Amino acid sequence: MLSATDFWVYFAAQPLLWIVLTLAVYSAAVVLHRLAGQTPLLHPVLISMIVLISLLLLTSTPYETYFSGAQFIHFLLGPATVAIAVPLFDYFDKIRELWLPILIACLVGAFSAAAIAVGVAWLFDARMETLLSIAPKSVTSPIALGISQKIGGFPELSAALCLVTGVLGSLLVPSVLKVLRVSDEETQGFVLGLTSHGFGTALALETGALAGAFAGLAMGLTGLITALMIPLLAALF
Repeated sequence: MLSATDFWVYFAAQPLLWIVLTLAVYSAAVVLHRLAGQTPLLHPVLISMIVLISLLLLTSTPYETYFSGAQFIHFLLGPATVAIAVPLFDYFDKIRELWLPILIACLVGAFSAAAIAVGVAWLFDARMETLLSIAPKSVTSPIALGISQKIGGFPELSAALCLVTGVLGSLLVPSVLKVLRVSDEETQGFVLGLTSHGFGTALALETGALAGAFAGLAMGLTGLITALMIPLLAALF
């Protein structure tokens, strides 16, 4: 007769368990987020991460085992990112009118995000590999992983820093915009996408399609600029 421990070891190894748990946890987090008035402190992605990571630690389940079940959701990240082009197309005329300030803002934002983070780490005498891992922390994880691998950083550290950046941006940006009395959806979405990549874009889409369009644009342009800029600067220094 199987003990409870033996049953869990067998059941945890089944891929279906982790995809079901991931969807269930996220669905519950979405409900909690709505009940709490959509406060950034209870962002569904943040809550899901905390719950799932805690569950993996409590059950001593390797990440590889979890990913074997959740990889289908990971696969859907690509189509979901491409789908952001739909609101972009809907508001293309408005975006075309603002192309110059959008480009300048993305250039300044991408450079300052990398420079400030690397500068602070350098002041604390961080290793070169750590500095290279920090540089791409403000873009979405797939882009950051590619940049970090190319310039000699630690991809795992870059991915973790991307998550932290996205979560903190989603928590802080709405409050900062409220203090500054920024109410137009274009600016709100753009700032969220620029500072918080995928997390911010998801939050902007909850505000409206216009905010989501500008957030997706900012996320994409910032990722492209960072992917071109960071390797060049790394080669120079």
